[in-house]
Amino acid sequence: MATYKRSVQIDAPFEDVWAFHSSIDGLEALTPDWLKLRVETVRGPDGETDPDVMDAGATANASIRPFGVGPRQQMTTTILERERDGDTGYFVDEMSGGPFAHWRHTHKFDAVAGGTQITDYVEYRLAGGSLGRLAGPLAVVGFAPMFRYRHRRTKAELE
Repeated sequence: MATYKRSVQIDAPFEDVWAFHSSIDGLEALTPDWLKLRVETVRGPDGETDPDVMDAGATANASIRPFGVGPRQQMTTTILERERDGDTGYFVDEMSGGPFAHWRHTHKFDAVAGGTQITDYVEYRLAGGSLGRLAGPLAVVGFAPMFRYRHRRTKAELE
């Protein structure tokens, strides 16, 4: 399984950074425009529509159409875990559908002097069987700019 990891320090309080990443609005704000994200439904763990916080068990059904080319790719993101202990926390989401045969993203947040450290860790496997597995390590070419964008947007929103 291929992996990708990237960290950034945000000059904003842990509480603000945690709250920003707790809702579907955070995902929408951090998704590059070129992916043409469309969130179709969001359900909380109890089935409620459009919850304020994406707790463990929440799902979001969405689609992307990169660069506006080709058919929309449907995907479902499920929050598997979400834990907080004081000024540290994390959540894990798993995506089904879309361009990946496997996608598990751990978002970790730690209060540090002067702000909050965010660490993104992704385990992934591209769709396409053996060919996708071979090409998996090359996906970092797309991940690096996407996560740089996400971290720049977080800074712009919160600092």
